[in-house]
Amino acid sequence: MSSDPWGRVDETGTVYVRTAEGEKVAGSWQAGSPEEALAYFQRKYEGLVVEIGLLERRVRSTDLAAKDAEAAIGHLREQVDAHHAVGDLDALRVRLDALTQRVEARREERKAQKARQAEEARKAKEELVAEAEELARSDQWRSAGERLRTLVDTWKGLPRLDRKSDDELWHRFSHARSAFSKRRKAHFAALDAQREEARRRKEKLVAEAQALSSSTDWGTTAARYRDLMQDWKAAGRAQREHEEELWQRFRAAQDVFFQARGEVFAERDAEQRENLARKEELAAEAEKLLPVTDLKAARAAFRAVNERWDAVGHVPRDARARVEGRMRAVEQAIAEAEEAEWRRTNPEARARAAGLTGQLQDAVDKLRADAEAARAAGNTAKAGKLEQELAGRQALLDQALKGLQEFGG
Repeated sequence: MSSDPWGRVDETGTVYVRTAEGEKVAGSWQAGSPEEALAYFQRKYEGLVVEIGLLERRVRSTDLAAKDAEAAIGHLREQVDAHHAVGDLDALRVRLDALTQRVEARREERKAQKARQAEEARKAKEELVAEAEELARSDQWRSAGERLRTLVDTWKGLPRLDRKSDDELWHRFSHARSAFSKRRKAHFAALDAQREEARRRKEKLVAEAQALSSSTDWGTTAARYRDLMQDWKAAGRAQREHEEELWQRFRAAQDVFFQARGEVFAERDAEQRENLARKEELAAEAEKLLPVTDLKAARAAFRAVNERWDAVGHVPRDARARVEGRMRAVEQAIAEAEEAEWRRTNPEARARAAGLTGQLQDAVDKLRADAEAARAAGNTAKAGKLEQELAGRQALLDQALKGLQEFGG
């Protein structure tokens, strides 16, 4: 008969495990020595320890659903309660109990979170209603109308409340929109009398624009044209049959002036084109730094290119976004390389990965040695079981090694 602190094997090959409730039959063993029997059931216990540890980590570090977590706990609890392993099963039950409490606490936390979200949705809708009711009294027709449309989109994106509350709030919200719409329609009905005044004002603006079209006082006249444009907008719309004709005359006078000014500025434009060519050369030089293979060198080289870039003057407006976008793309790539380097050299993450890999490597080495010993002793059944367990553990090790390689380990 053979025994250890947590189990024993009697003369008939029956394996017992010791628990707080007394000895329980773990199984029987006829294929080898009592020591081998104990070792087999001890390995089953070690497997349970590993599985519970993995589940604890999933619950602690992932968003595992409570239902899935409880199913996994129940499956492990069935295995522990079956007593088909030799080890401190009571300690495993304590860990499973603690895990169950953690999952229940998470469920309650999510339940409370949903309640908070519902209350936040109620508060958000009440705020939308209050703002809509305030906007219903506004005379800012365009901005208030646009804001009300935005509020509708916001409302649609919020979760529904209970039917009674949601209907009541929506009724107030809809009523506010309707009140605003009626007031706006009444306002624009009164605008018809004002359109003739707008036409007369715009006739005067056209006359002034035409008088300024031959001016060579570029700065002052351009500023005055901007003021005239503001006056034009402030004058309101004339009757539809006059509005387009007035605008064409107004715009034509501006075009005469700005075409003449454009010819004067041609020299400046040529200089900007030269600046663009230089910046395109610098962008191409920066792009040669990609892909980043030497982060420190790339960072220094980009800084030097960027200093020369800053020394170049303005480029044509229509090309600015394109050429600057090329430099930003290189800068972003270097920043991403820095981020990747930080993650790769993170000592805390590297240590965790290395620790897990080491534990799995030890387990694989032990299983391989046990399997080879069993096969050398002619115990093919035991060797087969060990090799199956070895294959599973080896798969975990391969995955861990792959993760460690990402840290350069």
